[in-house]
Amino acid sequence: MRLPDPHRSRVVLIGASRYSDPALPDLPAVGRTVTDLAGLLTEPPYRLVPESHCTVLLDDGDLRTVGDRLRAAVAGAEDLLLVHYAGHGLVAGRRHTLYLALPDSRWEAPEFNSLEYDKLRDAVLDSPAETKVVVLDCCFSGRAVGDSLSADPPGGGPGPIDRLEVAGTYVLTSAQRDQVALALPGEEHTAFSGRLIRLLREGVVGGPELLTVDDLYRRLSAVMAAEGLPAPLNRGAGTAGSIALGINRAFATSAGPELRRRHTAAVEQGRAGDWTGAAALLREIVDEQTRILGAEHEDTLRGRQSHAHSLGGAGSPVEAAGLLRRLLADQLRLLGPDHADTLRTRQFLAVNLGEAGHREEAAGMLRVLLADRGRVLGTEHPHTLRTRHLLARNLAFAGGREEALALLREVVAVRERLLGPGHPHTRRARADLAEVSRVRAVQ
Repeated sequence: MRLPDPHRSRVVLIGASRYSDPALPDLPAVGRTVTDLAGLLTEPPYRLVPESHCTVLLDDGDLRTVGDRLRAAVAGAEDLLLVHYAGHGLVAGRRHTLYLALPDSRWEAPEFNSLEYDKLRDAVLDSPAETKVVVLDCCFSGRAVGDSLSADPPGGGPGPIDRLEVAGTYVLTSAQRDQVALALPGEEHTAFSGRLIRLLREGVVGGPELLTVDDLYRRLSAVMAAEGLPAPLNRGAGTAGSIALGINRAFATSAGPELRRRHTAAVEQGRAGDWTGAAALLREIVDEQTRILGAEHEDTLRGRQSHAHSLGGAGSPVEAAGLLRRLLADQLRLLGPDHADTLRTRQFLAVNLGEAGHREEAAGMLRVLLADRGRVLGTEHPHTLRTRHLLARNLAFAGGREEALALLREVVAVRERLLGPGHPHTRRARADLAEVSRVRAVQ
């Protein structure tokens, strides 16, 4: 059981909510379903893929355009490929072939203006993705009556469900072969996908950490049976059913506070002097945060920051700097440059670079950070003063003692005024000022 790599995975959401053929009623719930599902699958911190890796084809009636964008998306998938369709299901031809209706599809003759399932199947099979999941929220038989998603060809019965099975993938459908898929009055989403969205958004109380395709199928089957709705159907091959489509948010909600408590305790252990022990604990905590909360959750990012900082405290500044560089790239992307955690990571990175002997690089980074912290927090904020103090220390090591002395005098003066002469931070700044002054006098 695992989460897919979001940067090596692709999601394709296809839906048709409006139809030009009067025989095919419009399905407003499909539009909301596709839009909300796209937001759910791409929203940090629990997102399955980045927004750029989610292709949405909603109410696109041009079959060629749909085919081209579908092929481009499936070709880019290396880990997980998820294709979801919502709309009218049409069955036609002597072989009762399944067609997925598009806005310009015709109920009586879907062969020339609908997406044939076999073509979708072939495109999925051609993908290099390790795991392929196809979700069909449509019916294969019945009439288009009221809010039903069905459109049954005159005199035709549905084809066998086995035709939907895709070798090496997992196929999940919203109804059995002789049932309709529904959009219930008063509900924002289609019945099947709406309950899928609810499971992904709210999680399963008492469920596992990750929700696999099989987990979702079993839960959907139970929920829809309890509500008297059409029963979903699944077909899987290999280990596709064990791929997780999301973190169980109910599990994460209950586990999050405990992980934060353990994180705080490990940080305090490091501050008390046991940086090596703290680093080991924080590594375990980060692994659990990544698995339970997701790699992009703020708690996970903060855990990575504390782990790297503890490694520096334990005497491994080069390793710490490498981890902090990677963390900083993620924080800039997810949190932005002015977020408090991003600014703190920049400072930790500079500190560890300095401890690793790269004093000039560290001073350069701290000089820029000092300006940013002054802009965001104010020139006399404790964090800004700490950055000024660290810049002075690194300048002193790098040969810039005159500038270091000027900065330290400023820090001492402000801290004496704000904190008092006996505060530990004031005493530390005064001691560093005396040390730099003594070194200059000796030279």
